[in-house]
Amino acid sequence: MPVPAQNPADLVAWRHDFHRHPELLYDVFRTADRVAGLLQLFGCDAVVPGIGRTGVVGLIHGRNQGRVIGLRADMDALPIHEASGVAHQSLAPGKMHACGHDGHMAMLLGAARQLCATRDFAGTAAVIFQPAEEGGAGGKAMLDDGLMQRFGIEEVFGMHNMPGLPPGQFAIRPGAMLAAADRFDIIIEGRGGHAAKPQDCIDPVLVGAQIVAALQAIVARSVDPLDACVISVTRFEAGSAYNVIPQTAALAGTVRTLMPETRLLAERRLREVAAGIGAAHGAHVRVDYAQGYPVTRNHAAQTAFCAKVAAQVAGSPGIDTSIAPVMGAEDFSYMLEARPGAFIFIGNGLSAGLHHPGYDFNDAVLPVGVDYWVKLVAAALPV
Repeated sequence: MPVPAQNPADLVAWRHDFHRHPELLYDVFRTADRVAGLLQLFGCDAVVPGIGRTGVVGLIHGRNQGRVIGLRADMDALPIHEASGVAHQSLAPGKMHACGHDGHMAMLLGAARQLCATRDFAGTAAVIFQPAEEGGAGGKAMLDDGLMQRFGIEEVFGMHNMPGLPPGQFAIRPGAMLAAADRFDIIIEGRGGHAAKPQDCIDPVLVGAQIVAALQAIVARSVDPLDACVISVTRFEAGSAYNVIPQTAALAGTVRTLMPETRLLAERRLREVAAGIGAAHGAHVRVDYAQGYPVTRNHAAQTAFCAKVAAQVAGSPGIDTSIAPVMGAEDFSYMLEARPGAFIFIGNGLSAGLHHPGYDFNDAVLPVGVDYWVKLVAAALPV
Protein backbone atom coordinates (compact mmCIF):
# COMPACT_ATOMS: atom_id res chain seq x y z
CA MET A 1 0.00 0.00 0.00
CA PRO A 2 1.47 3.42 -0.91
CA VAL A 3 2.48 5.73 1.90
CA PRO A 4 0.20 8.81 2.16
CA ALA A 5 1.75 11.85 0.49
CA GLN A 6 1.01 14.24 3.33
CA ASN A 7 0.53 13.87 7.07
CA PRO A 8 1.74 16.95 8.98
CA ALA A 9 1.55 15.09 12.29
CA ASP A 10 4.24 12.72 11.03
CA LEU A 11 6.53 15.65 10.26
CA VAL A 12 6.22 16.85 13.84
CA ALA A 13 6.72 13.34 15.23
CA TRP A 14 9.90 12.82 13.20
CA ARG A 15 11.26 16.21 14.18
CA HIS A 16 10.56 15.72 17.88
CA ASP A 17 12.19 12.28 17.78
CA PHE A 18 15.34 13.73 16.23
CA HIS A 19 15.26 16.56 18.77
CA ARG A 20 15.08 14.18 21.72
CA HIS A 21 18.05 12.19 20.45
CA PRO A 22 20.69 14.66 19.24
CA GLU A 23 24.03 13.38 17.97
CA LEU A 24 27.24 15.27 17.16
CA LEU A 25 29.36 15.61 14.05
CA TYR A 26 29.94 12.22 12.36
CA ASP A 27 28.54 10.20 15.27
CA VAL A 28 24.98 10.43 13.94
CA PHE A 29 24.44 6.68 13.89
CA ARG A 30 20.93 6.56 15.33
CA THR A 31 19.87 9.56 13.25
CA ALA A 32 21.25 8.13 10.00
CA ASP A 33 19.64 4.73 10.68
CA ARG A 34 16.30 6.41 11.32
CA VAL A 35 16.58 8.47 8.13
CA ALA A 36 17.56 5.45 6.04
CA GLY A 37 14.71 3.38 7.48
CA LEU A 38 12.13 6.04 6.66
CA LEU A 39 13.45 6.49 3.12
CA GLN A 40 13.16 2.74 2.58
CA LEU A 41 9.62 2.78 3.98
CA PHE A 42 8.65 5.58 1.60
CA GLY A 43 9.80 3.52 -1.39
CA CYS A 44 12.98 5.24 -2.51
CA ASP A 45 14.51 3.46 -5.47
CA ALA A 46 17.83 3.28 -3.65
CA VAL A 47 18.99 4.18 -0.15
CA VAL A 48 22.75 4.42 0.25
CA PRO A 49 24.25 4.91 3.74
CA GLY A 50 27.87 5.56 4.64
CA ILE A 51 28.55 8.40 2.20
CA GLY A 52 31.03 10.70 3.92
CA ARG A 53 31.25 8.21 6.81
CA THR A 54 27.66 8.53 8.09
CA GLY A 55 25.78 10.41 5.39
CA VAL A 56 22.70 8.95 3.68
CA VAL A 57 21.52 9.43 0.10
CA GLY A 58 18.09 8.40 -1.19
CA LEU A 59 17.30 8.25 -4.91
CA ILE A 60 13.76 8.85 -6.16
CA HIS A 61 13.11 8.33 -9.86
CA GLY A 62 10.34 10.24 -11.59
CA ARG A 63 7.94 9.03 -14.29
CA ASN A 64 10.43 9.61 -17.06
CA GLN A 65 14.19 9.73 -17.39
CA GLY A 66 15.96 13.07 -17.01
CA ARG A 67 18.48 15.03 -15.00
CA VAL A 68 19.53 14.39 -11.40
CA ILE A 69 19.29 17.14 -8.79
CA GLY A 70 20.36 17.02 -5.15
CA LEU A 71 18.42 18.28 -2.13
CA ARG A 72 20.44 18.50 1.06
CA ALA A 73 19.62 18.52 4.78
CA ASP A 74 22.08 18.37 7.70
CA MET A 75 21.77 15.90 10.57
CA ASP A 76 24.13 16.80 13.43
CA ALA A 77 23.39 18.68 16.65
CA LEU A 78 25.52 20.93 18.85
CA PRO A 79 27.40 20.44 22.16
CA ILE A 80 25.01 22.72 24.06
CA HIS A 81 22.93 21.91 27.16
CA GLU A 82 19.32 22.59 26.22
CA ALA A 83 17.27 25.13 28.18
CA SER A 84 14.22 25.44 25.92
CA GLY A 85 11.80 23.78 28.33
CA VAL A 86 9.86 22.10 25.50
CA ALA A 87 8.20 18.74 26.06
CA HIS A 88 10.44 17.13 23.44
CA GLN A 89 13.63 18.48 25.04
CA SER A 90 16.93 16.68 24.45
CA LEU A 91 17.45 13.48 26.43
CA ALA A 92 21.23 13.72 25.95
CA PRO A 93 22.85 16.07 28.49
CA GLY A 94 25.15 18.59 26.84
CA LYS A 95 23.74 17.99 23.34
CA MET A 96 20.85 19.65 21.54
CA HIS A 97 19.49 20.55 18.13
CA ALA A 98 20.16 24.26 18.56
CA CYS A 99 20.42 24.99 14.83
CA GLY A 100 17.27 23.35 13.51
CA HIS A 101 18.82 20.40 11.73
CA ASP A 102 16.03 18.29 13.20
CA GLY A 103 13.56 20.44 11.27
CA HIS A 104 15.68 20.36 8.12
CA MET A 105 15.63 16.55 8.18
CA ALA A 106 11.88 16.39 8.81
CA MET A 107 11.14 18.73 5.90
CA LEU A 108 13.29 16.78 3.45
CA LEU A 109 11.84 13.47 4.67
CA GLY A 110 8.34 14.83 4.13
CA ALA A 111 9.31 15.87 0.61
CA ALA A 112 10.85 12.45 -0.06
CA ARG A 113 7.66 10.72 1.02
CA GLN A 114 5.52 12.88 -1.24
CA LEU A 115 7.89 12.54 -4.19
CA CYS A 116 7.89 8.75 -3.80
CA ALA A 117 4.09 8.72 -3.69
CA THR A 118 3.51 10.93 -6.74
CA ARG A 119 6.60 10.55 -9.00
CA ASP A 120 5.28 13.64 -10.82
CA PHE A 121 8.60 14.66 -12.36
CA ALA A 122 11.08 13.56 -15.01
CA GLY A 123 14.51 12.61 -13.76
CA THR A 124 15.83 11.78 -10.31
CA ALA A 125 15.75 13.60 -6.98
CA ALA A 126 18.69 12.69 -4.74
CA VAL A 127 17.84 13.49 -1.12
CA ILE A 128 21.09 14.08 0.77
CA PHE A 129 21.30 13.79 4.55
CA GLN A 130 24.70 15.10 5.64
CA PRO A 131 26.62 14.63 8.91
CA ALA A 132 29.03 17.02 10.60
CA GLU A 133 27.91 20.42 9.36
CA GLU A 134 28.75 22.00 12.72
CA GLY A 135 32.48 22.31 12.19
CA GLY A 136 33.27 18.85 10.84
CA ALA A 137 33.05 19.60 7.09
CA GLY A 138 30.70 16.70 6.46
CA GLY A 139 29.70 18.25 3.15
CA LYS A 140 33.29 18.03 1.94
CA ALA A 141 33.55 14.47 3.26
CA MET A 142 30.54 13.45 1.18
CA LEU A 143 32.07 15.12 -1.89
CA ASP A 144 35.38 13.37 -1.26
CA ASP A 145 33.40 10.12 -1.14
CA GLY A 146 32.15 10.74 -4.68
CA LEU A 147 28.69 12.18 -3.91
CA MET A 148 28.26 14.15 -7.13
CA GLN A 149 29.91 11.72 -9.53
CA ARG A 150 28.50 8.53 -8.03
CA PHE A 151 24.89 9.70 -8.28
CA GLY A 152 25.27 11.95 -11.34
CA ILE A 153 24.07 15.05 -9.52
CA GLU A 154 24.01 18.09 -11.82
CA GLU A 155 22.59 20.77 -9.51
CA VAL A 156 22.32 20.95 -5.73
CA PHE A 157 20.04 22.91 -3.41
CA GLY A 158 20.02 23.59 0.34
CA MET A 159 17.73 25.24 2.89
CA HIS A 160 18.23 26.56 6.44
CA ASN A 161 15.82 28.08 8.92
CA MET A 162 16.27 31.71 9.98
CA PRO A 163 15.03 33.04 13.34
CA GLY A 164 13.59 36.54 12.99
CA LEU A 165 12.26 35.96 9.49
CA PRO A 166 8.46 35.46 9.62
CA PRO A 167 7.45 31.79 9.67
CA GLY A 168 7.19 30.30 6.21
CA GLN A 169 8.71 33.24 4.40
CA PHE A 170 11.92 32.90 2.40
CA ALA A 171 15.09 34.90 1.79
CA ILE A 172 17.84 34.43 -0.77
CA ARG A 173 20.43 36.39 -2.75
CA PRO A 174 22.82 35.66 -5.60
CA GLY A 175 26.53 35.54 -4.83
CA ALA A 176 27.84 35.51 -1.27
CA MET A 177 25.10 34.22 1.02
CA LEU A 178 27.21 33.23 4.05
CA ALA A 179 30.78 33.98 5.03
CA ALA A 180 34.01 32.03 4.97
CA ALA A 181 35.01 31.08 8.51
CA ASP A 182 38.64 30.64 9.58
CA ARG A 183 40.15 29.87 12.99
CA PHE A 184 43.29 31.08 14.71
CA ASP A 185 45.31 30.27 17.81
CA ILE A 186 47.92 32.71 19.15
CA ILE A 187 50.42 31.38 21.66
CA ILE A 188 52.43 34.01 23.56
CA GLU A 189 55.64 32.98 25.30
CA GLY A 190 56.80 35.57 27.81
CA ARG A 191 58.84 35.34 30.98
CA GLY A 192 56.94 34.56 34.13
CA GLY A 193 57.71 35.73 37.62
CA HIS A 194 56.45 37.38 40.79
CA ALA A 195 53.63 39.85 40.28
CA ALA A 196 55.45 42.29 42.58
CA LYS A 197 58.41 42.43 40.16
CA PRO A 198 56.95 43.03 36.68
CA GLN A 199 60.25 44.62 35.60
CA ASP A 200 61.83 41.18 35.71
CA CYS A 201 59.11 39.64 33.58
CA ILE A 202 57.71 39.73 30.06
CA ASP A 203 54.00 39.72 30.77
CA PRO A 204 52.10 37.60 28.20
CA VAL A 205 48.78 38.86 29.57
CA LEU A 206 49.72 42.44 28.68
CA VAL A 207 50.92 41.32 25.26
CA GLY A 208 47.73 39.34 24.69
CA ALA A 209 45.50 42.23 25.74
CA GLN A 210 47.22 44.52 23.27
CA ILE A 211 46.88 41.94 20.51
CA VAL A 212 43.15 41.59 21.21
CA ALA A 213 42.65 45.35 20.90
CA ALA A 214 44.91 45.70 17.87
CA LEU A 215 43.19 42.95 15.91
CA GLN A 216 40.08 45.10 15.74
CA ALA A 217 42.09 47.75 13.94
CA ILE A 218 42.47 45.31 11.04
CA VAL A 219 38.75 45.57 10.38
CA ALA A 220 38.67 49.31 11.04
CA ARG A 221 41.82 50.35 9.17
CA SER A 222 43.00 47.58 6.81
CA VAL A 223 39.73 46.37 5.28
CA ASP A 224 37.71 48.39 2.78
CA PRO A 225 34.76 49.88 4.70
CA LEU A 226 32.42 48.61 1.97
CA ASP A 227 33.64 45.03 2.45
CA ALA A 228 32.79 42.72 5.35
CA CYS A 229 35.18 41.25 7.89
CA VAL A 230 34.63 40.07 11.46
CA ILE A 231 37.52 39.18 13.77
CA SER A 232 36.44 37.81 17.13
CA VAL A 233 38.76 36.68 19.91
CA THR A 234 36.67 34.11 21.74
CA ARG A 235 39.17 32.65 24.18
CA PHE A 236 41.94 34.15 26.37
CA GLU A 237 43.70 31.77 28.74
CA ALA A 238 46.58 32.66 31.06
CA GLY A 239 47.77 32.16 34.61
CA SER A 240 46.50 30.33 37.67
CA ALA A 241 47.42 32.51 40.66
CA TYR A 242 46.88 36.07 41.91
CA ASN A 243 50.53 36.81 42.55
CA VAL A 244 52.21 35.19 39.54
CA ILE A 245 52.81 36.68 36.13
CA PRO A 246 52.42 33.63 33.90
CA GLN A 247 54.92 32.32 31.42
CA THR A 248 52.44 31.89 28.59
CA ALA A 249 49.07 33.07 27.35
CA ALA A 250 46.84 31.69 24.62
CA LEU A 251 44.27 33.44 22.45
CA ALA A 252 41.84 31.86 19.99
CA GLY A 253 39.11 33.09 17.72
CA THR A 254 37.55 33.30 14.31
CA VAL A 255 37.84 35.42 11.17
CA ARG A 256 34.86 35.75 8.83
CA THR A 257 34.96 37.30 5.38
CA LEU A 258 32.99 37.40 2.12
CA MET A 259 35.73 38.09 -0.45
CA PRO A 260 38.76 35.87 -1.21
CA GLU A 261 41.14 38.83 -1.22
CA THR A 262 39.82 40.02 2.15
CA ARG A 263 40.28 36.54 3.54
CA LEU A 264 43.97 36.59 2.57
CA LEU A 265 44.40 40.16 3.80
CA ALA A 266 42.90 39.37 7.21
CA GLU A 267 45.20 36.39 7.73
CA ARG A 268 48.31 38.33 6.67
CA ARG A 269 47.51 41.32 8.88
CA LEU A 270 46.61 39.13 11.86
CA ARG A 271 50.00 37.44 11.67
CA GLU A 272 51.80 40.78 11.29
CA VAL A 273 49.96 42.47 14.16
CA ALA A 274 50.49 39.59 16.57
CA ALA A 275 54.18 39.21 15.72
CA GLY A 276 54.80 42.97 15.86
CA ILE A 277 53.24 43.44 19.29
CA GLY A 278 55.09 40.41 20.60
CA ALA A 279 58.42 41.73 19.28
CA ALA A 280 57.79 45.15 20.80
CA HIS A 281 57.59 43.51 24.24
CA GLY A 282 60.30 40.90 23.73
CA ALA A 283 57.82 38.04 23.70
CA HIS A 284 57.76 35.16 21.26
CA VAL A 285 54.42 34.82 19.46
CA ARG A 286 53.27 31.86 17.38
CA VAL A 287 50.17 32.10 15.18
CA ASP A 288 48.40 28.95 13.99
CA TYR A 289 45.84 29.88 11.33
CA ALA A 290 43.47 27.41 9.64
CA GLN A 291 41.10 28.20 6.81
CA GLY A 292 37.68 26.66 7.41
CA TYR A 293 34.48 26.67 5.38
CA PRO A 294 34.63 28.80 2.22
CA VAL A 295 32.04 31.41 1.29
CA THR A 296 28.59 29.97 0.55
CA ARG A 297 28.17 31.49 -2.91
CA ASN A 298 24.84 31.10 -4.69
CA HIS A 299 24.84 30.71 -8.47
CA ALA A 300 22.80 33.41 -10.22
CA ALA A 301 20.54 31.26 -12.43
CA GLN A 302 19.73 28.79 -9.64
CA THR A 303 19.08 31.65 -7.21
CA ALA A 304 16.51 33.17 -9.57
CA PHE A 305 14.97 29.73 -10.02
CA CYS A 306 14.68 29.15 -6.24
CA ALA A 307 13.15 32.58 -5.77
CA LYS A 308 10.40 31.70 -8.29
CA VAL A 309 9.71 28.41 -6.50
CA ALA A 310 9.57 30.17 -3.11
CA ALA A 311 7.13 32.72 -4.53
CA GLN A 312 4.86 29.83 -5.57
CA VAL A 313 4.90 28.64 -1.97
CA ALA A 314 4.75 31.90 -0.01
CA GLY A 315 3.55 34.43 -2.61
CA SER A 316 5.71 37.21 -4.01
CA PRO A 317 5.63 39.25 -0.76
CA GLY A 318 6.92 36.18 1.07
CA ILE A 319 10.31 36.06 -0.64
CA ASP A 320 13.14 38.53 -0.05
CA THR A 321 15.61 38.31 -2.94
CA SER A 322 18.07 40.90 -1.65
CA ILE A 323 18.78 39.82 1.92
CA ALA A 324 22.16 41.01 3.21
CA PRO A 325 24.85 38.32 3.48
CA VAL A 326 25.03 36.53 6.82
CA MET A 327 28.43 36.27 8.51
CA GLY A 328 27.75 32.78 9.77
CA ALA A 329 29.24 29.91 7.77
CA GLU A 330 27.93 26.74 6.11
CA ASP A 331 29.67 23.73 4.66
CA PHE A 332 27.04 23.56 1.92
CA SER A 333 29.58 25.96 0.43
CA TYR A 334 31.65 22.95 -0.67
CA MET A 335 28.70 21.52 -2.59
CA LEU A 336 28.13 24.86 -4.32
CA GLU A 337 31.78 24.84 -5.36
CA ALA A 338 31.26 21.40 -6.89
CA ARG A 339 27.93 21.99 -8.67
CA PRO A 340 25.62 24.90 -9.58
CA GLY A 341 22.93 25.51 -7.02
CA ALA A 342 21.56 27.80 -4.35
CA PHE A 343 20.97 27.99 -0.60
CA ILE A 344 17.78 29.58 0.75
CA PHE A 345 16.56 30.66 4.18
CA ILE A 346 13.10 29.78 5.49
CA GLY A 347 11.65 31.85 8.33
CA ASN A 348 11.48 30.37 11.84
CA GLY A 349 9.67 33.33 13.39
CA LEU A 350 10.49 34.96 16.72
CA SER A 351 12.39 32.04 18.19
CA ALA A 352 15.63 32.16 20.13
CA GLY A 353 18.65 32.57 17.91
CA LEU A 354 20.60 29.74 16.34
CA HIS A 355 23.10 28.03 18.68
CA HIS A 356 21.19 29.37 21.71
CA PRO A 357 20.21 26.93 24.50
CA GLY A 358 16.62 28.17 24.32
CA TYR A 359 16.22 27.62 20.58
CA ASP A 360 13.60 25.30 19.07
CA PHE A 361 12.56 24.78 15.46
CA ASN A 362 9.07 26.07 14.62
CA ASP A 363 6.85 23.09 13.77
CA ALA A 364 4.46 25.32 11.79
CA VAL A 365 7.23 25.76 9.21
CA LEU A 366 7.54 22.03 8.43
CA PRO A 367 4.74 21.73 5.81
CA VAL A 368 5.96 24.91 4.13
CA GLY A 369 9.45 23.46 3.73
CA VAL A 370 8.01 20.23 2.33
CA ASP A 371 5.97 22.22 -0.19
CA TYR A 372 9.08 24.16 -1.25
CA TRP A 373 11.11 21.02 -1.89
CA VAL A 374 8.32 19.27 -3.82
CA LYS A 375 7.63 22.32 -5.98
CA LEU A 376 11.37 22.77 -6.59
CA VAL A 377 11.68 19.21 -7.93
CA ALA A 378 8.59 19.61 -10.13
CA ALA A 379 9.92 22.87 -11.56
CA ALA A 380 13.49 21.65 -12.04
CA LEU A 381 12.45 18.29 -13.54
CA PRO A 382 9.24 18.94 -15.46
CA VAL A 383 7.43 15.96 -16.96
